Amino acid sequence: MTTVPDPANPFNLATGAGAPTAGSYGTVMLTALVRLHHALQTVRLPLDLPGTAELRSGLTEMVDQLEDYVIPRVTTLEAPLLTVVGGSTGAGKSTLVNSLVGRRVTEPGLLRPTTRSPVLVHHPEDASWFGADRLLPDLERVDHMTTDPAALQLVADPAVPRGLAVLDAPDVDSVVEENRELAAQLLAAGDLWLFVTSAARYADQVPWEFLRQAAERSTAVAVVLDRTPEDAVQTVATHLARMLASRGLKDSPLFIVHEGPVSEDGLLPADHVADIKTWLESLAGDTAARQQVVVQTLDGAVRTLTRRTYPIADAAAEQVAAAVRLREDATSAYDEGVRGVLAGIADGTLLRGEVLARWQEFVGTGELLKGLESRVGRIRDRLMNTVKGKPAQAERITVAVESGLEMLILEHAEAAAERAEASWRQLASGLGLLADGGSELGRASRELRRNAERSVREWQQDVLDMVRTQGQDKRTTARFLAFGVNGLSVALMVVVFSYSYGLTGAEVGIAGGSAVLGQKLLEAVFGDQAVRSLAERARKALEVRVRELFAAELARYTALVDSLDLDADAPEQLRRASRRVEDARYAGQRGS
Repeated sequence: MTTVPDPANPFNLATGAGAPTAGSYGTVMLTALVRLHHALQTVRLPLDLPGTAELRSGLTEMVDQLEDYVIPRVTTLEAPLLTVVGGSTGAGKSTLVNSLVGRRVTEPGLLRPTTRSPVLVHHPEDASWFGADRLLPDLERVDHMTTDPAALQLVADPAVPRGLAVLDAPDVDSVVEENRELAAQLLAAGDLWLFVTSAARYADQVPWEFLRQAAERSTAVAVVLDRTPEDAVQTVATHLARMLASRGLKDSPLFIVHEGPVSEDGLLPADHVADIKTWLESLAGDTAARQQVVVQTLDGAVRTLTRRTYPIADAAAEQVAAAVRLREDATSAYDEGVRGVLAGIADGTLLRGEVLARWQEFVGTGELLKGLESRVGRIRDRLMNTVKGKPAQAERITVAVESGLEMLILEHAEAAAERAEASWRQLASGLGLLADGGSELGRASRELRRNAERSVREWQQDVLDMVRTQGQDKRTTARFLAFGVNGLSVALMVVVFSYSYGLTGAEVGIAGGSAVLGQKLLEAVFGDQAVRSLAERARKALEVRVRELFAAELARYTALVDSLDLDADAPEQLRRASRRVEDARYAGQRGS
């Protein structure tokens, strides 16, 4: 029950105005396709968002089809018609190819699963069309049998008519993943599919999924029901024909190869494959019909590619948005940490505990503090007699300040890391990055304590330098000598730590008063305006160092986002590239 197609129009392809022609695929189309290829290559889908795995696979398929088939085919429209023989495991593809050629040119897989290279058989005078710079350029060309799936075995045989090439592909349903992937790649690179199945396997799901894809992109398909028992021909062929029609392949030729003996050379009787051979030869001999098949399949591939780019572009935009969200969440967590440290610096938090005790040792409390409010006008003259420099006490304050600042920084850095990790764990995209970043992202880094110690000491040195510079013309005054650079430096630190006087209860009378005392001490040496300027400079210098420490901690998170290598412009670039291809395609059809 072979259906014999019209040799002039074997697939009932569209003709006339609006139908794709070779003229549609000139320089403008080639340029647009190259740009589309580049745009697809710039797209990254690294984050595990819903549906991403399928889109990643689709992206790879699209790039491969452009490289393997579409772009090479546009540049070589006059090349031989590439007929890919594909199908199910055990359907007899290799035996069919050998029988069509008349000798063994490809080895059937007697032991399954088998891994071998695809075999392309062509006329000797067509050899130049199949160099490494043409179709399937990533496959190495060899002239001998091999099991390397990355190689394409080329066989020249005069039995194959000029203008036709036959490619034996691996099983589409092979248990070996590498075979399945190669089969899909080869079928996507074919102008014509010669899809081989059997009476036992013709309803299998996997082959029909490939045939569905072929129908969607208008690929020329002929189906071979191979080695079918005589008593099953009518039933199976009728059912298969209905299945083809219901799936958009009603115009696909259907050939029946009756069951018969296989020769010692692995060939079927010549009359069993005569209809297929005659049909292929007539197709190869009709330049117009051959090119019509090529253009129709090519146009369907291009149309499908442009349609598939938009979900890819949308997914790329979602990736960018997800990366922005991850960065913002982490940044927000550490910004909050910085605010916490700065608040603790300014609100008098550090004037509690050890720092306050050491400061009181340094300035004394007694009558000086009790009379502070009522005798502010006379306080400056008495400070010199109250504070005697006390270098040992000043050093103790410095150490206490260092310890207090480090603890404040570490506490808020730990909290920031916990917040950042928690926010990422709420997102599917963040979970994958956290796994890549290791288990310590939810804690402050091991280097933070050391970095904080260094930064605080450097800030204390900054304060010392500020006081020393400010007092250059006062170094010989009695007040400067009485307080000393170290004493004035710790007084300035105390003023910085009480910037907003956020103290409560009894602390107001003790710590708050001590802070004001520090300010008056400084004013006794430098004057009101100079003290305000010094305090602001010291506060800003400390803020800069705190922000630097937290920026380094945040970088552990943002470095993971940066490693995604996402281009925010890629989605729109892909859409524009796709529209250029569509415009070129429609312009070519109108021109025809």
